[in-house]
Amino acid sequence: MNESVRHLREQMTLTEKASLTSGANFWNTKPVPRLGIPSIMLTDGPHGLRKQGGAADHLGLNSSIPATCFPTAATLANSWDAELLHRVGEALGDEAAAESVSVLLGPGLNIKRNPLAGRNFEYFSEDPLVSGALAAAFIRGVQSRGVAASAKHFAVNSQETHRMSIDEIVDERALHEIYLEGFRLAITGGDAWTVMSSYNKVNGTYANENRELLDGILRRRWGFDGLVVTDWGGNNDRVGGLVAGNALEMPSTGGVTDREVVRAVEGGTLDAAVLDARVDEVLALIEKTSPRGAAPADLDAHHELAVEAARQSIVLLANRAGTLPLGPGAGRIAVIGDFAETPRFQGAGSSLVNPTRVDSALDALQAAGLDIVGYEPGFARRDAASTRLRRRALALAARAEAVLLFLGLDESAEAEGVDRAHMRLAQNQLTLAEDLIALGKPVIVVLAGGSPVELPFAERVDAIVHGYLAGQGGGRAIVEVLTGVVNPSGRLAETYPLRYADVPSSKAFTKTEATSEHRESIYVGYRYYDKVGAPVRYPFGHGLSYTAFSYADLVADATTARVTVTNTGDRAGAEIVQFYVEAPDAAAGVFRAPRELRGFVKVRLEPGASATVDVALAEHAFDVFDVAAGDWRTVAGSYAVLAGASSRDIRLSASVEIAGDTGSEADTAQLPHYVSGHVEQVTSTEFEALLGSPLPTPDWSTGRALTRDDIVAQTKGRGGFGGLLYFLIDTSSDVLMRLRRPLAANNTRFVLDLPFRSIPRLSGGKFDDDMLVGLLLMVNRRFFRGARHLIGAALRLRARNSRNPKAN
Repeated sequence: MNESVRHLREQMTLTEKASLTSGANFWNTKPVPRLGIPSIMLTDGPHGLRKQGGAADHLGLNSSIPATCFPTAATLANSWDAELLHRVGEALGDEAAAESVSVLLGPGLNIKRNPLAGRNFEYFSEDPLVSGALAAAFIRGVQSRGVAASAKHFAVNSQETHRMSIDEIVDERALHEIYLEGFRLAITGGDAWTVMSSYNKVNGTYANENRELLDGILRRRWGFDGLVVTDWGGNNDRVGGLVAGNALEMPSTGGVTDREVVRAVEGGTLDAAVLDARVDEVLALIEKTSPRGAAPADLDAHHELAVEAARQSIVLLANRAGTLPLGPGAGRIAVIGDFAETPRFQGAGSSLVNPTRVDSALDALQAAGLDIVGYEPGFARRDAASTRLRRRALALAARAEAVLLFLGLDESAEAEGVDRAHMRLAQNQLTLAEDLIALGKPVIVVLAGGSPVELPFAERVDAIVHGYLAGQGGGRAIVEVLTGVVNPSGRLAETYPLRYADVPSSKAFTKTEATSEHRESIYVGYRYYDKVGAPVRYPFGHGLSYTAFSYADLVADATTARVTVTNTGDRAGAEIVQFYVEAPDAAAGVFRAPRELRGFVKVRLEPGASATVDVALAEHAFDVFDVAAGDWRTVAGSYAVLAGASSRDIRLSASVEIAGDTGSEADTAQLPHYVSGHVEQVTSTEFEALLGSPLPTPDWSTGRALTRDDIVAQTKGRGGFGGLLYFLIDTSSDVLMRLRRPLAANNTRFVLDLPFRSIPRLSGGKFDDDMLVGLLLMVNRRFFRGARHLIGAALRLRARNSRNPKAN
């Protein structure tokens, strides 16, 4: 233990220790002036600094200082470039240090289990190796500037619907192989100083109180020695969190939970040594960080880095007959689509950055030397029919020889706190696209959005460029790709299914209230589609270039793979070489994915040039997680190491004999669909056999009184004041959406997922637990009794505060 940390802690009173492990306000820890312990600031975000100078919130409601908005994680993942992620991390660390921010709350690296998850834009990939490797590089970059990164949300934060109460039911093998492996790589490879626990439960226990997750796995198995912080308002049982390994509760609860900690220690229900260990973790973080006097960040240089990050991440999905790049001979071009002029470059919620500037594609196109005949928005930003906008766009297209059509998901579609309702583009965009295609002229689609969408027109347009959410410099970067100034090198870090119904979790995702059953187990993304041979729109790892690459001389063993790559085209470019491991008989005979990504490298080559690359295969390249043994186990057999340009574009194969255990991965007699891969057909009985335990009830129980542990949404349909409360929140959200204020609408709806217990804790001392008793009586159809209790409790609280205005 650091001697200075121990010395400080030994001088602290019990009250000071309890106080140090919770927030002073929304973004800062509590100082201990008597001992010279300063307050430090934690703030969002994963792809840009969101430091609020005024009113504070966790949902992007109030303004923050200008900062560089880099591409979101979903976009950066398409670069497959760890060095680029390190540079972005360094820049974010510089901006945080310049603003005296000690902890940057990112990166987010939850697995993208389902395309409709509302925060997919904040996460890297459906694959843990891509997620973990890129997150580790990002973390190292941030922390090289003396600012802590925070890997989040630990763990299995797979949906936004009921996120503060949902119980994620996942089998132990999938937990380790899919949902935890990226975190392991990020934390061990990046030496993360902090981890943020998630709101949800994992197999019945809140993540923030889950001793197996926070102590057994994070600390003992992986060797993490940093600090665990709650998500904002993510504390259920403060004492339980301390015991599990959570050191810091954020934001401030007005002293409510500090008193709980003091009482627990004094009453003997919390070992003082446990509190001391958590205090040590807070003090160590303060000592490591507390940036003061850092030089101002170079925001001009950071904008150029944001442009470069977008360039490396843009994906060319389709390019029929070499339509792109557009050159001087492209003829008259009509630019259509609202996203051209007003780019959608980031998501919404706690990661919402106030950019220092924004490059629009329309401005960049007009400066690119192309013959632009005009621009029309073509459709309303939100899905509302407009004959006038559509007719003006078609009239413009009639005057052109080609159409650049900018489509995408609008701001209401992807946001923290809500999941998407479907995987389609807005109907007004689809209608316009069909009308433009019918003109018979080349149509080039430019997409914006942080997660897959259905593309029914994909085979009938001439090219598709996907910018994802490309940050404040994305407009310029997209035009450089369109015109060939930049050769696209992004590759998809997630699979694009043909339709949402093809997703193995589509039948159940967000359909239940109390639990979310991960019946698909390890078969997430390409692991599922490749197992069952399902057709997809674009496979994992897919992306095109303006040049071509050949592969030769693949050599592999148990630890490394080597291949020679040659640029066979006529322009410089970059190839992302992907190494997959194919397990013996995995395609049909055993409970394993047919192939899994186990290494990758980005190779930049001039025309005609070759390079031989050596890549270390992932630590568990030939392993499965053995549930009975509680550890990883190498499975013996003859494996194929594959080199390819996507999970379905395999160029070379090399055989590798692996020594290990020949035992089966599971008792597969009861798991036929896990052997075949058709997990969309898994029954409750089969899933229970995999779990080794009965399934909990998937929906809320009705007919009982609501408690402090229930959420506001459970007032729906209860009648009386509870039903009215739900109606007012729900209606307010709908009205705000109709007024075209999607961020405010989504954030209003967020209240529905708030547990009643969080109301006093997040009220800043204006609402206490005694008042909550009255509120619960009111929603439980005892309105007048509850109202009297609530008013009396409010008066008592007011009297206490007037007698002791400095309390808490």
